[in-house]
Amino acid sequence: MTIASFIPSVTGMNAMSQAQQSVSENIANMRTTGYKQNETLFQTLLGSSGRSVGSKSGLSSSRVSITGVNAYNRTNVDIEGPVQATGNKLDVAISGNSNAFFTLSDGYGNIYYSRAGDFQKLTQNGLPYLVSSGGLYVQGFKSVDGGDTFSSAASDIVVEAPLTIKQQETTAASIIANVPAKDVDSAVYSVRIYSDNYDGANLNMVLKRIEGRQNSWALSFELEDGTAVSPETEVIFDTNGKIKTPEKTTVAITWDDGSTSSVALDLSGMTQYGNSSEITKIQQNGFPSGEMTNMAFDDNGILRAHYSNGSNVTIAKLAVSGFTAPENLTPYNNTLFESNGETGNTFFVNTDELIVPESLEGSSVDLAKEFSQMIVVQRAYTLNSRSFTVNDEMLSTLVDLKS
Repeated sequence: MTIASFIPSVTGMNAMSQAQQSVSENIANMRTTGYKQNETLFQTLLGSSGRSVGSKSGLSSSRVSITGVNAYNRTNVDIEGPVQATGNKLDVAISGNSNAFFTLSDGYGNIYYSRAGDFQKLTQNGLPYLVSSGGLYVQGFKSVDGGDTFSSAASDIVVEAPLTIKQQETTAASIIANVPAKDVDSAVYSVRIYSDNYDGANLNMVLKRIEGRQNSWALSFELEDGTAVSPETEVIFDTNGKIKTPEKTTVAITWDDGSTSSVALDLSGMTQYGNSSEITKIQQNGFPSGEMTNMAFDDNGILRAHYSNGSNVTIAKLAVSGFTAPENLTPYNNTLFESNGETGNTFFVNTDELIVPESLEGSSVDLAKEFSQMIVVQRAYTLNSRSFTVNDEMLSTLVDLKS
């Protein structure tokens, strides 16, 4: 008997200590956003030379001697954690694709990957950057024109958009409404319009029945803050109640400040039935000024600024990365990973309907599984320590025999 007889039990205790450390780390991170569960795996340690084992038949077999066990950790990046709503406009989670990671930069050329989408704004050098909870810059594709056209190269997302948005001039409008066929001599239909200098004014279309002429109405316009005229001065309906002429007209507007504009007005949806002057639908292509109400991601990973007038300005689209072999990513810490020569090609993932806004991916730790593993590891450690004790007792007995 030699000192080598202690090696299997010593390596066994060391391996079980490492396994218990993984269990402890997992339990400690059961509430950590984007955390990926670690597990400890084991492999046999083999001796450097083979040995022969004889039998009564005179036959022998040879194998490499087993000298103990080695432990190594594996991070299960392919297991998704539960997605939980937070209500935070800048929180995002990836759902439905385990091979998809937010792309982050430290500003010095180093790129990291994570499933933790708890982002926030951080102002540096006068610019409001979108950063991770650890201060890394979130990468994305910048909007080229404030719409959904994006740059081809990923860069740091700057969370910047106008605090207010100017009104847009009305150049076209349509009215779908009914003019009473009887018992009414006039009807007024109002459209809210906008110009470069006026943040909303009512354009009233006034219809007055022409005496002695069936289904005919005099047409005129009234405007707050200005005057409005059109070349057509009469509206005629056919015997079926459909508008006959004009189906379209152009209203020329002179505002009180001297500026001018025009509105192409579509009247083809006008009818003349019964005694109701009900308005069914009014549309126009202008909008009032608006103040920013919030910035938020959508389910395509697009960050937009939203305004009180219903408009929005696109800021950027998240750059989400995938790998040929994501299971080979190197853990940098418990929520960050680095690529390496074994992860294969890195590519950008299509984020359409991949993102869950105002939500975060939770830890992938299964607490019941960790407690079960803890029991197994503890028992294995006890058995290895018992083996060590027995070896020690046997060696002591051997020493006593020689003395």
